[in-house]
Amino acid sequence: MWRSKAARVFLLRSSSIPRPPRPLLSQCPSKTLTQIPHPTPFPSKWILLTSSHHQDPRFFSSGSEAASREEDGNSSSFDFVESGKAAVDQNSVFGDECDSIPMDSNPSLVSEESGSSSLDFGEVKENSEVEGESSRSSLWEESVRGDDSADVFTPEDTVGGAEDEVAEIDMEQVEKVQFLLQSTSQEQLKSGLNNMDLSLSEAFVARVLQTPLVPAEKLVGFFRWALGNDNSVKSSRNVELLVNGLRSCAELSKMEAYMLWDLVMEIGCERGLLNTQTLSQLIAIFWKLGKARACLEVFNKFDEFGCSPDANTYYFTIEALGRRCMFDTAWPVVERMLNSGSLPDGEKVGKIITFFCRGKKAKEAHLVYLKAKENKIYPPSSCLEVLVGGLSRNHETVLIALELLEDYSGKSRKYANRPFASVVQGLCRTKNLHEAKKLLMRMVDSGPAPGNAVFNYVITALSKEGEMEDAIALMKVMDSRGLRPDVYTYSVIMSGFAKGGLMNEAYKIFCEAKKRHPKLSAVTYHILIRGFYKTEEFEKALECLKEMKEDGLQPNTDEYNKMIQSLCLKALDWCTAEKLLEEMKESGLYLKGITRSLIAAIKGLEEEEIQSRGASLQAFVVG
Repeated sequence: MWRSKAARVFLLRSSSIPRPPRPLLSQCPSKTLTQIPHPTPFPSKWILLTSSHHQDPRFFSSGSEAASREEDGNSSSFDFVESGKAAVDQNSVFGDECDSIPMDSNPSLVSEESGSSSLDFGEVKENSEVEGESSRSSLWEESVRGDDSADVFTPEDTVGGAEDEVAEIDMEQVEKVQFLLQSTSQEQLKSGLNNMDLSLSEAFVARVLQTPLVPAEKLVGFFRWALGNDNSVKSSRNVELLVNGLRSCAELSKMEAYMLWDLVMEIGCERGLLNTQTLSQLIAIFWKLGKARACLEVFNKFDEFGCSPDANTYYFTIEALGRRCMFDTAWPVVERMLNSGSLPDGEKVGKIITFFCRGKKAKEAHLVYLKAKENKIYPPSSCLEVLVGGLSRNHETVLIALELLEDYSGKSRKYANRPFASVVQGLCRTKNLHEAKKLLMRMVDSGPAPGNAVFNYVITALSKEGEMEDAIALMKVMDSRGLRPDVYTYSVIMSGFAKGGLMNEAYKIFCEAKKRHPKLSAVTYHILIRGFYKTEEFEKALECLKEMKEDGLQPNTDEYNKMIQSLCLKALDWCTAEKLLEEMKESGLYLKGITRSLIAAIKGLEEEEIQSRGASLQAFVVG
């Protein structure tokens, strides 16, 4: 049935008298028939044709090739025809417009909707005319030889044979508006547009919105004016073009961005006019301007506008909040991202993790890391290092950091000294010495190779806890690995012995340290001198003080102060205390007044005691 109807329509159209070849559409002087493409700006050399009656667009990219394009829903189909080529719509394939189509060999039409039908015109020479009913009939028979070619004609064509409705854009008017936008001030824009008597349409406004080098304020102003004069220009595509246009502006101000947001909120009242891409681009605009709260405001409007955030939406919102250190505000956005499963790529996930670690929220950052790992998204190794370091600083999460070290393997483990060292330090800080020693020995056996700092962390923790044998054993491990224990290592072990009152062992370590390090630090001498104070071995303390000055190290005020107090209160040796006071004066050090008074008091008590003993002796002699 459909074939007979289609044949009648075909023969009816082909019965017209052939006319001389018509000029190419690209050579027409005044107007160009056009339909707006996808929001991506199109090159000026393309001419656009559209039909509102069928959804079977054809795209002729050359004289020898044609391909169809499929559109969604009720969106109008459109054809691209390169400048210098002829454009043919469905109703003119067999009619008068076909008489002057220049083509290469074997052009064809392929319908994506049917999937298999094709229309083969055979070999047609350039600028040739198809004449005669017999040739048209044979052409028709070849075009309908298969049952699956029903989509060549739409129901409107076969039933009514109606002519295509082609949306016209006056390019002269477009150029005038473009010139007005690029040259006129904002104050004169509205009056200039009113005086033009423009024929507005969705496609017309879309073409203007793609004008380059137009200030953002004027683009918004033009779109507002167009909406006020013709509500049909309001479409999802035009809104997206407007937002993209403003984002590409080199000098976009905060005021212009807020003007755009106000307009978008007004348009968003109608469902279907806004989409995820448009709102994400708007968030990116505010992100670029550093307006974190504005990004969050747009993000919170997604549900109201009937849109669902995507990975870029989440990232730009979180990144904007991160720049303002709004950690608590950003976390609900992150939770929603994790629940949706829409995570950005590994590099962006790494930035989110780093942001929360910087805000001392390593536990939350760890949740992001686990979700990314579950989705097989792997952030950079530098991000893992930051995460391990952040977890190691918290007593509650240091064991989580220890588990994360398992994610290092092969070459990455070999160079992971810093994260391993941070975990060892965290374990020592929490007095988990068993795990600290275990991890250290694991590093010794399988890497990464521990340095002096890692050994010193564990030796210090052991010395504070009085586990001196283990501390000495680790120092020997250092020697066996070619690591020379530094002054700090010896000082820490000396401190551990001195704390336990084992001054002989401390002095042995001191002598060993002096053999390997001719110049020790003042701290090393202070540890030894104070240890001798506590054991009331004042002569040894004075010897260490003398040796310290001989090595070119000057005792500080606190050192003299404690020495003098010990001599006065415990040894009652005010003479030695006065000598130390004189040394301080020569070194330019000042002794506290209370300590000076203490020397005088001890001296006075001694004199009173001497006088008392003398009086008693005299009375005894007289009696």
